[in-house]
Amino acid sequence: MTSARAKSRMPAPPSVADDPRWARIVARDKTADGQLWYSVSTTGVYCRPSCPARLANPRNVQLHDSLERARATGFRPCKRCNPDGASPDAENAARVAKACRLIEESEDEPPLEALAEAAGLSSSYFHRLFKTITGVTPKDYAAARRAAKVRDGLASGSSVTEAIYEAGFNSSGRFYEKAKDMLGMTPSRYRDGGANEEIRFAVAETSLGALLVASTGKGVAAILLGDDPDALVRELQDRFPKARLIGADRSYEALVARVVGLVEAPRIGLDLPLDVRGTAFQKRVWNALRDVPAGTTASYAEIARRIGEPNSVRAVAGACAANKLAVAIPCHRVVRGDGALSGYAWGVERKRALIEREASPGG
Repeated sequence: MTSARAKSRMPAPPSVADDPRWARIVARDKTADGQLWYSVSTTGVYCRPSCPARLANPRNVQLHDSLERARATGFRPCKRCNPDGASPDAENAARVAKACRLIEESEDEPPLEALAEAAGLSSSYFHRLFKTITGVTPKDYAAARRAAKVRDGLASGSSVTEAIYEAGFNSSGRFYEKAKDMLGMTPSRYRDGGANEEIRFAVAETSLGALLVASTGKGVAAILLGDDPDALVRELQDRFPKARLIGADRSYEALVARVVGLVEAPRIGLDLPLDVRGTAFQKRVWNALRDVPAGTTASYAEIARRIGEPNSVRAVAGACAANKLAVAIPCHRVVRGDGALSGYAWGVERKRALIEREASPGG
């Protein structure tokens, strides 16, 4: 028989509180959902890490690396976090994704009430949820979708009138009221490659190489990185072949200096108006990228799940590649599922440098 003194010398069993996975539960880390589960002996339930219920005492908790092992405890699934099914966030993302498809497939803009009813939610709650997930209201999303159709039509050579009606506008008057916001210029100028449009730009040097910043009247439209300043200018010219490019004056150089500061210390963020141009899907991806905190990364699959399109991982990667606002829209924070850096439009070494800068306290 083991004596009391011998027992006192035996090492204490490891505590759940010392397990690094417990910190993710304390933080209610949503990114741990699907990777980790925990059961609580005092309540007889098992939960997902993001469960909003009151935090259990770690002495009563057991951690599980699979749903099957959580179920094997014989406990019941928590009713608040539904660990057996999709998380509340995933369900909400799916509702919003369904609404986005309804908007994209409709010739006319669906009323808010109809979208909310299809999602099984009240109009006010659906409106807040849609904006939280996509970054825009349903009305703005529909407008962005129509704008993308107009851009595609103009780029394919359609006349302005044809592009307007193919995009679902019932009258040219309604379209021209919003044309400048949609395209950043008049429709005819856009079709002609930015003819007569003024685009201010400047090139600067950073520790990551050459930097080009370009702006329209609406905001910063391009932030490009590279080794050759002339190549960056040619890239800008290719994007707006008939626009009038204007070299920077002193006031614009002050703006460029702020962008240089962003490259050198990406944690500071960029509080400048942006002229973001892309398809509705690309904008959803870019909004999701801007929600990835500095100093952290997310996988392409995670971004796809966040926008409610879990099967669109390749399309997410394509949207990242199409981004023309380096660092301001932080596509450098997206990595492969195994943590590898993968591709980056401005070079993997620059991507690594930006991630390392953000990870450092002074970055």
